[in-house]
Amino acid sequence: MLGIFKEKLVNPPQELNSPASLDTSIRSKLPNEIIKEFISYNPSKAFSMSFGNDALLAFSPSNKPFIHQGFCVLDDIYCMFLGGLNNLSMLIKQYGLSKGTNEAMFIIEAYRTLRDRGPYPADQVLKDLEGSFGFVIYDNKDGTVFIALGSNGKIGLFWGIAADGSVVISENLELIKASCGKSFAPFPTGCMFHSGHGLMSYEHPTRKMKPMERVDSEGVMCGSNFLVDPQSRKSMMPRVGSEANWAAWGPQA
Repeated sequence: MLGIFKEKLVNPPQELNSPASLDTSIRSKLPNEIIKEFISYNPSKAFSMSFGNDALLAFSPSNKPFIHQGFCVLDDIYCMFLGGLNNLSMLIKQYGLSKGTNEAMFIIEAYRTLRDRGPYPADQVLKDLEGSFGFVIYDNKDGTVFIALGSNGKIGLFWGIAADGSVVISENLELIKASCGKSFAPFPTGCMFHSGHGLMSYEHPTRKMKPMERVDSEGVMCGSNFLVDPQSRKSMMPRVGSEANWAAWGPQA
């Protein structure tokens, strides 16, 4: 899977951008070049879609049978999902969804519930997901991007910066390396990223994320890794009354 989002949609941590990418010998690519390379890996089955100048999504069935992938669209919300949820049946009952709901469909429904009604903190919803997972949501109606990665390390995502400053995210490390020069890093496990509120750990929501400089085998500085800073504290998600409210995680009037 592949998502490319313009800067006006996603404001990534500055430390993801490596100074080495300014070197003309370490060239990052433009979004249309990245999409073409992704499609070339599996031209008979891969597909892509664009949303004006704001976002590009591309998806291809995995050649690895042990990695489940899903793509779903509901109510102008797009979800690309990797992995599997061991407690999907329980979650379907909890949310009152039909038995045929798959992981990608469930993630959209959970996101829509949080966006519109905000009955639970976002970090608690992600903590309730049992299994190995990584997903990217693009809400075309609200212009929102939401990314999350499970904590057990069995699913990996990588993100980086394209030549025009767009954020690129995929599970394909070789594609990210070829697309983003040295401005890339693993997406941190147990974390979520929202285009309006940035990167945070859903396992430790009261702790700040700390960038850690990363140098490759050639001694060149790459985009930073991000780890939970155990010495830090931050305020919790915005609250209304006694309940966390995700409504604030959308465009503000």
